[in-house]
Amino acid sequence: MHQARAGHTQTLLHNGKVLVTGAAPDSRAAELYDPMTGTWSVTGSMATPRFQGYTATLLQNGTVLVAGGDGETVTDTAEIYDPATGTWSSTGSLNDHRVSHTATLLPGGDVLVAGGYNGARPLPLATEEVYHASSGTWTATGRMVGRHGGHIATLLLNGQVLVAGGFSSNHGTSAVPELYDPTSHTWSQTASLITARSFHTATLLRSGEVLVAGGTGPTASAELYDPASGTWSPTASLITARYYHTATSLRNGSVLVAGGFGGGITVLKSAELFRP
Repeated sequence: MHQARAGHTQTLLHNGKVLVTGAAPDSRAAELYDPMTGTWSVTGSMATPRFQGYTATLLQNGTVLVAGGDGETVTDTAEIYDPATGTWSSTGSLNDHRVSHTATLLPGGDVLVAGGYNGARPLPLATEEVYHASSGTWTATGRMVGRHGGHIATLLLNGQVLVAGGFSSNHGTSAVPELYDPTSHTWSQTASLITARSFHTATLLRSGEVLVAGGTGPTASAELYDPASGTWSPTASLITARYYHTATSLRNGSVLVAGGFGGGITVLKSAELFRP
């Protein structure tokens, strides 16, 4: 890449290229990876510096929404990247300043942004808001039952959004997940995780279940959420306990888990496959 980065975002575009943003010495900088040539090229820079805790969401029209994050301060700004021109443009600002929130593209094309921190107080936020891509505006629609920061959000096959793990207080890890219903714009709690965790992964499987694996501790435990029954069940543990890793669903239905931290601050280079 043209700059060293950590904690950045990367977004697969409709044209097959990958947009990488922020989290570099120049935290406005963005670049593109072209898998056809195996090369990187610089593209337009963001208007707002974003070093950590922001989100990048591919919209249905092929543009990318980048929102919130911590650059010079925790910001409420949002902007849109247009791959056709390689430029950024401002869009409506969030109702709350946010960092370490989640952003989920809903089936209708809107984006649900939930939780995080606003920088003014240490407690996570319980608020959420929806970005309307058609108008470039945000609507605060409801409140989560609890507070969530550094959590993971997963779009389920039924259109609901599962929020699981992360932090519910200054130091407390959350074991109580919630479901967002985009039809009624309401939240409801669902069955508690078997293990409270943060810096874990959550991966939607072909069956419609969600695989939650690893997390702070570090832990090797993993569990499955069944949306039909609203319950969690244990599944095979990771071979290596890890947190701050990645999990990617493969075309054959398996899940590739790679890297992360092990005990202490040991950085892992091992990888393993989960076969549902």
